[in-house]
Amino acid sequence: MYNKVILVGNLTRDIELRYTQGGMGIANSSIATSRKFTVNGEKKEEVCFVDITFFARSAEIANQYLRKGSKILVEGRLNFDQWVDQNGQKRSKHSVVVETMQMLDSKGGNQGSADEYPAQQSAQQDYQQPSYQPQKPQSYQKPSAQQIPSSNSIPVIDIDEDEIPF
Repeated sequence: MYNKVILVGNLTRDIELRYTQGGMGIANSSIATSRKFTVNGEKKEEVCFVDITFFARSAEIANQYLRKGSKILVEGRLNFDQWVDQNGQKRSKHSVVVETMQMLDSKGGNQGSADEYPAQQSAQQDYQQPSYQPQKPQSYQKPSAQQIPSSNSIPVIDIDEDEIPF
């Protein structure tokens, strides 16, 4: 079976971080995503709110760098939670267990600078549109004697043929 969810949106509340007795971090928040569409010439917007949960180190990172309104991309799996509330009623909801996250706030945005969010620059680089620039063909040049490694610098690997799995 395959269970994968990818969402881009803004956090609707600050991260709530707590720890298990074993010391593992668990962080909860919620993300708002939207979809714009047109019906009979009228523009509409549909907003979806989804609870998200971070575990371990990603919970601590989320707590440190994310705030209400932070724009993020999360990848994870859909989880179905069930419980009994204080009134004895059975309750349930779907949430997303986050496996990877990218912070998408811009450097000049109201969420802070790149110094405040170290993962920021890599997230922006991941989502920039690639540009195609044709390159001139390069002719092949035979490597010089200085570029060819000597047999003394090549490591010797001692592998028993019984250890090879094929």
